[in-house]
Amino acid sequence: MLHAIAKITTSSGLQGEVRLRPFSRYSIDYIMNKNLQIGNFEKNLTDLKLENTIGIGKKMRFKFKGIDSSEEANNIIGKVIYIHSDKNDDINLVGNNIIGFYVETESGRKAGILKDIMWLPANDAYVVLNEGKELLIPVIDEVIIRLDIESKKIIIADIDGLLEL
Repeated sequence: MLHAIAKITTSSGLQGEVRLRPFSRYSIDYIMNKNLQIGNFEKNLTDLKLENTIGIGKKMRFKFKGIDSSEEANNIIGKVIYIHSDKNDDINLVGNNIIGFYVETESGRKAGILKDIMWLPANDAYVVLNEGKELLIPVIDEVIIRLDIESKKIIIADIDGLLEL
């Protein structure tokens, strides 16, 4: 699966460094360890390779191979960085492509439809719309049992109080 993981927001420095807006808590790890592609749309992508990082946290800058000046860096501002993942990769649990999936418990109790994914400090959370009300479901191993891409369902554990409004 193809996932958008970050957007290039600004250039920084004279050597072609850029700053990014990550789309999930996994973004930086994937940029450091996966094959990357860049583009404006999922169909017009080119390969991108990380050369170096400078700084830490929100001040982190990224230097990509072939982007060696501030002018070249300015040309990629606004473009999106993508990665390919397999079906068992954690990023599938927080990708925008699962918005609209049905959420239900292992026993078949309907929880609602996934409306949004919140990136919270401790863990991500699903915002599930259930009869006009929102439920927050933590995206942690103890709660999320499986993601079924084919049937567009997210199966969660039967935990007392989890689906209480």
